[in-house]
Amino acid sequence: MASCIFCKIIKGKSSEIPCFKLVETEKSLAFLDINPLSRGHALVIPKVHGEKLTDIPDDFLTDILPIAKKLVKATGAEEYNILQNNGRGAHQEVPHVHFHMIPKPNQQEGLGIGWPIQKTDMDKLKALYEEIKDKL
Repeated sequence: MASCIFCKIIKGKSSEIPCFKLVETEKSLAFLDINPLSRGHALVIPKVHGEKLTDIPDDFLTDILPIAKKLVKATGAEEYNILQNNGRGAHQEVPHVHFHMIPKPNQQEGLGIGWPIQKTDMDKLKALYEEIKDKL
């Protein structure tokens, strides 16, 4: 996509945003986030454009987690989040699939989240299980 900042970075055509490449493979690129939540916050992106995870061919996702794992080890992060958002409502800012590796060194730095648990209705949960299982 011509206007996608991550596609421009992949093609090496972005003077709009600096890119500190950490890892590059045939199918993926990892670089430091320019608006980090903590030291070592990095992004791993597939080299094919797709806004949501379901838009990316599986073969372009094969080295994403191994790269994220290498980043964890290289940064020395003992606690960290691997995060991937899909759509504006899910907090996706750049409409190109990307995975965050966010070190969590303390309570002030890194990803801060709430986890609004919903009350469970076991009958509804079983029906949902059956619905999803049938589609897999």
